[in-house]
Amino acid sequence: MDFSSNGKYLATCADDRTVRIWSTKDFLQREHRSMRANVELDHATLVRFSPDCRAFIVWLASGDTLRVFKMTKREDGGYTFTATPEDFPKKHKAPVINISIADTGKFIMTASSDTTILIWNLKGQVLSTINTNQMNNIHATISPCSRFVASCGFTPDVKVWEVCFGKKGDFQEVVRAFELKGHSAAVHFFAFSNDSRRMVSVSKDGTWKLWDTDVEYKKQQDPYLLRTGRFEEASTMPCRLALSPDAQVLALASGSSIHLYNTRRGEKEECFEQVHGECITDLSFDITGRFLASCGDRAVRLFHNTPGHRAMVEEMQGLLKRASNESTRQRLQQQLSQAQEALKSLGALKK
Repeated sequence: MDFSSNGKYLATCADDRTVRIWSTKDFLQREHRSMRANVELDHATLVRFSPDCRAFIVWLASGDTLRVFKMTKREDGGYTFTATPEDFPKKHKAPVINISIADTGKFIMTASSDTTILIWNLKGQVLSTINTNQMNNIHATISPCSRFVASCGFTPDVKVWEVCFGKKGDFQEVVRAFELKGHSAAVHFFAFSNDSRRMVSVSKDGTWKLWDTDVEYKKQQDPYLLRTGRFEEASTMPCRLALSPDAQVLALASGSSIHLYNTRRGEKEECFEQVHGECITDLSFDITGRFLASCGDRAVRLFHNTPGHRAMVEEMQGLLKRASNESTRQRLQQQLSQAQEALKSLGALKK
C-alpha cells in the first residue's frame, strides 16, 4: 500500500488483480468507498503513487516488470485509470522486493532479492545499477528528500548512496554516501523520517536504533546513534517498521502484531496483538501522522496514533517552560491543547 503525497488517498494492491484507491477523508466514516483499477492478465505486488498524484506504478507479479497507470479526473469527481501502452523492460534476475519513486519525479528505484538495485528514468531506461554487496537485499527505498537510495540485507549495516543530478536535471552518477553501523546481525528493515534527517533500523540482534543522519557525509562524518531500544521479536522472526513523519513514534510489526514505541524515551507505549489473519506485509503512517495503516490479509487496518499525540504533549510542555515571549507561548499552548483534545476524544488521556 502507499499514501499519496497530497494526503488524500491510500492505494492498495492485492492478488485479486485490482488496485484500489481509498479516500483518506472517509477513514473516520462508517462507509469506506474505493475506486478500482484493474490489472489486466496479472496482479500487482507493489504500488506507489507518483509525486504529483496523477499516476501510480505497480510491480507485476507474472510480468516481472513495472507498469504505469495514469489517473485522469472525471467530471463526476471520480478517476479513470489507464495503463501506458508499454511496460518497462525486464531487467531483474531475481524477485523484486520494493519499488519507489523520487519525490522530485526524476527517477524510480527497483530492488530485487539478490544484490541488485536499478535506478530508472520515467521512460523506462536504466540510468544506473547498484550492487549492494549484502549477499541479499531485504529492503531498499528512496529517501523523502530524493537524494538517497538506501538498502539493508544480510549484513549488520544499512548502506546509503547519493543519486546525483546536474544543475539542468541530467543524471550524473550514484556515489556512496554513508552507512548505519552498530547492529550485530542482519538488518530486517529501516525507514526515513519525513525530512530525511532521521533514520530508524531494526535488526535480528533484537534491537531497534534511531539515527541522526543530518551529517556532512562528504567530509566523512558518520551518522550519530541517538537511541537503542529492545525488540526481542526481531531476533526470532522477520519484522517491518514504520516511522511517523515527525520521527516521534516507531511502529514495529512482527507476525500479525504491532508494537508502538516513543523514540525519545525508547519505551513501548501500545501493542496491538494479532490484528491480521496472516503476517503483516506492509505498515505505513499517513502524511499527517494521525493514522497508522497495516495490511496482511484481505483487509487494511487503521489505528489512531495515540503515542504521537502523547509525544506532542510532552514536547509542547517542555517548550512552554522555556518559551520567552507571549506569542510563542500562545502558539505552543494551542498545539498542546489540540494534542490533549485528540487524546481525550480517543479516551487515551493518561491521568
